[in-house]
Amino acid sequence: MKFLNGGWLVKDGFDVKYAANVYTANVEPKKLTLFCPFGVPIRHPGQTLDGGILTIEVTSPREDIITTRLINFKKNRDNCPAFGLNESDPNIAIDETDEKWSFTSGRLTLEIAKGETIDFTYRYDGKVVAHSGWRAKGLVADPDGRLHVSEQLDLGVGEKIYGLGERFTNFIKNGQTVDIWNEDGGTGTEQAYKNIPFYLSNKGYGLFVDNPGKVSFEVGSEKVSRVQFSVPGEEMSYSVIGGADMKSILNTYTDLTGKPPLVPEWSYGLWLSTSFTTDYDEKTVMEFVDGMAERNIPLSVFHFDCRWMKELEWCNFEWDETKFPDPEGLLAKLHDRGLKVCVWINSYIGQKSPLFAEGAAKGYFIKTSDGDVWQWDKWQAGMAIVDFTNPEATKWYQDKLRHLVAQGVDCFKTDFGERIPTEGVRYYDGSDPELMHNYYTYLYNKAVYDVLVETKGTDEAILFARSATVGGQQFPVHWGGDCSSNYPSMAESLRAGLSFGMSGFGYWSHDIAGFEDKPTPDLFKRWTQFGLLSSHSRYHGSTEYKVPWLYGDEAVEVSREFTDLKLELKPYLLKMAQETHETGVPMMRAMVLEFPDDPTCEDIDTQYMLGDDLLVAPVFCEDGTARFYVPDAGGDHAGEAWANLLTGKTYEPGCWYTERFDYHTLPVLVRPGADPMHV
Repeated sequence: MKFLNGGWLVKDGFDVKYAANVYTANVEPKKLTLFCPFGVPIRHPGQTLDGGILTIEVTSPREDIITTRLINFKKNRDNCPAFGLNESDPNIAIDETDEKWSFTSGRLTLEIAKGETIDFTYRYDGKVVAHSGWRAKGLVADPDGRLHVSEQLDLGVGEKIYGLGERFTNFIKNGQTVDIWNEDGGTGTEQAYKNIPFYLSNKGYGLFVDNPGKVSFEVGSEKVSRVQFSVPGEEMSYSVIGGADMKSILNTYTDLTGKPPLVPEWSYGLWLSTSFTTDYDEKTVMEFVDGMAERNIPLSVFHFDCRWMKELEWCNFEWDETKFPDPEGLLAKLHDRGLKVCVWINSYIGQKSPLFAEGAAKGYFIKTSDGDVWQWDKWQAGMAIVDFTNPEATKWYQDKLRHLVAQGVDCFKTDFGERIPTEGVRYYDGSDPELMHNYYTYLYNKAVYDVLVETKGTDEAILFARSATVGGQQFPVHWGGDCSSNYPSMAESLRAGLSFGMSGFGYWSHDIAGFEDKPTPDLFKRWTQFGLLSSHSRYHGSTEYKVPWLYGDEAVEVSREFTDLKLELKPYLLKMAQETHETGVPMMRAMVLEFPDDPTCEDIDTQYMLGDDLLVAPVFCEDGTARFYVPDAGGDHAGEAWANLLTGKTYEPGCWYTERFDYHTLPVLVRPGADPMHV
């Protein structure tokens, strides 16, 4: 949220009050509370009258994390949904001298200056990693009179900001306005399905704003040497997370918000979908499955997208009997071929669905403020939305899924959950609708994932989720949508996935060959290479089938070759997944995450590391030209060459390369000293 008019003035209609200094403080064993007047420092007792203060509470939920809560008026927050955080009881040291207070958790220290200014300095192992100074902590009234709490941290020279969810905008967030607000805008927009109020700085810290509602970030986009973040209301809590490098910061952040679990071994194989709005039936499904087998393309999962149900009835959770007269028999056939089965679901119930009347009568849907069922026609005519704050509604929804599992369904793809209404609605438990907008997806995906854990066991539980918020990394895998079938959109998808990985999410997939439109055979083959060198791999589209033979004989060959390659790499991928599970470091890593000391890697968003040892640079143009950078592996293998896994060609480190590749190759380089084919 921008509220300034240049460096000195405030925009018309806005009013801003800044905390001036620390007037007094309370020191408790593990809590430091500061009382900071607005405007100017208090110099005599008369100035304590008729003026506001910003109350600042400093605590630590875990070692190496310092949380700051800024409070204007304390309000009852019983109706506010909250992220589930894994707090511990770290050792805290609070020291006071004539010049400052020091609050230390682990290796992270916050120094707060005394005197006639307000100054917060964060040090990790003694090194300054973040700083908040003059006119940073404020209370903003917008033209509608609504209050917002705002904070600013300095942007240092050469400092770059990453993360904030699966964002399709530039990989480095400097210069961007980012609103944490889930919407389904597609890859070509600033809107995002998976907004996460957490960023990583290359200067040694992470920043997490503990608010499930709209958090607005101005990353050097208003105050050009500061990151500004604000939330509506009269209270904001944020945490600075220190670490030796970005990987360790991710580890600590996911210690707090939840680790990605392990996912079943079969999920790393190839997934084939019917696509979104294509017309298909049992015959079509079996033709696709048999067609893959006939062409020796190994298939692991078959996915039924939305039209396994009757149109206009999302969701009724019943197979369309005109297309699938014997669903149990069909699923048994697929299982007999060694396949797992996934079906598409969402949390919407169209008015035509037989479940609508039942859900409405029992109060299982989000309601309007006057008590009616909230409805609109955006996706399905007259659709309602399941209210997961109602335990009975959650159980009702989960029972439908249990029935599908009993029929033979192995996992679910959870679609939608982004454009959740905020105006004129109320929830069963009284939750604030604005805070529920982003948080809804957590409850939705947790409800589905819990069913799979219950029915399949922890080792076999997996869903394919689109929308996400903080903590959603515990309900994997997540897929990026909705990309177009062209090279710019392919690149959008990749940089979004890398951004997502730097937001605490361990696994990520994308629609091979693009969701919208029909890809060219060229694009199909290039995206197949990329897709099968991702943590999870799925052919999926909107109005077009994505079976390889529709794109030529060579597309079949490429699909077979790279599916075979991924299966050969499975032991390596499983090893990397274990690392992801233990540390929160994603399987698909931005180059800067793996090589933080190499300045060249800071900006790269067209290549990535698949685990520790494989560098992948997808080809993004029709002539097969790839431009890629080879870093120095460092350590015992400093200065050694990398080798292409497919061709054996070697590349000296510290250089950019431009090279042309046919459809059977691409830059996929092995880190010196590693052997990912033999783990």
